[in-house]
Amino acid sequence: MDLKEIATVSGKGGLFRIVKPTRSGVILEPVDGKGGRFAAGPSTRVSLLKEISMYTTDEEGSVPLERVMEQLYQSYDGSTAPLSSKDASEDELRAFMEQALPNYDQDRVYVSDMRKLLVWYNLLAEHRADLFQEEPAAEDEPTPSEVASSGDAEEQE
Repeated sequence: MDLKEIATVSGKGGLFRIVKPTRSGVILEPVDGKGGRFAAGPSTRVSLLKEISMYTTDEEGSVPLERVMEQLYQSYDGSTAPLSSKDASEDELRAFMEQALPNYDQDRVYVSDMRKLLVWYNLLAEHRADLFQEEPAAEDEPTPSEVASSGDAEEQE
């Protein structure tokens, strides 16, 4: 999963795909296709999802959002979560968070963070499921011994 092209904008709901950079910011378009493109200037706070992490109680102290999203995608078999971010109670959101990240830090991960995670996961699962697909592993470069052995074969011919 690679979230380097997906961003959130402070003061705007939803998620946005970075179309291209400009001299003074970036051009964004909504992931859900509702609304048009817009330019986010230098005063607009744009955060890439790849740079966001969730607090945990383990030694590392946090987990990248990508891993949390992958866990949710596997838990829900590629479909959206059955909860509504608007109607979900605090207990339902905490259960959702337990499923996504069992060792989350209950003191530092707020209900509002859980609600955002739910909204973001549902948006990506519905409109950008391609982000969750396993990328084929790139073929490894041949090792020096493989190169040497192929050279020996050519010399023998």
